[in-house]
Amino acid sequence: MHPLIRRSAGAPGVPGAPRRRSVHRAGDDTGSLVAFVLLLLIALLALVGLVVDGGAALTAHQAAEVEAEQAARSGAGAIDVDALRSGTVEIDPGAAVAAAEQFAAAAGHPGTAEVNGGVVTVSIHYEVPTTVLGIVGIGSIGVSAVASAVDLHGVTTGSS
Repeated sequence: MHPLIRRSAGAPGVPGAPRRRSVHRAGDDTGSLVAFVLLLLIALLALVGLVVDGGAALTAHQAAEVEAEQAARSGAGAIDVDALRSGTVEIDPGAAVAAAEQFAAAAGHPGTAEVNGGVVTVSIHYEVPTTVLGIVGIGSIGVSAVASAVDLHGVTTGSS
């Protein structure tokens, strides 16, 4: 045998048989691709959830703002008849609150109203159920809107 060529020690008891290679070696990354794909799918699902449910929440927020604005306008239209007969235009606070809250309830999302210094302010808050984010434990997204209105009377002019 040549001095530079070595024969491996074979299997025990069989001279010259090739050695078995170890199936597992140090630093083996078997299964890391599966873990990477799993994490990527979870991130993709979260992104889809944010797009779908976030879009629904934005749409609901716009609708809540419109409902609050309309309810405030409805309340601001409640003029105090006795004050009007005496020559002044004032909002009837009780009627304004009732009209605004009734409008909000009829729109589908009851809210609260208050009158302060001739300004009717309506607050609406409700929850929008999620479709995709419910998978990760987020069952709903809160939507809130606040709007105010005043009663304008007479001739008003804008600045040019």
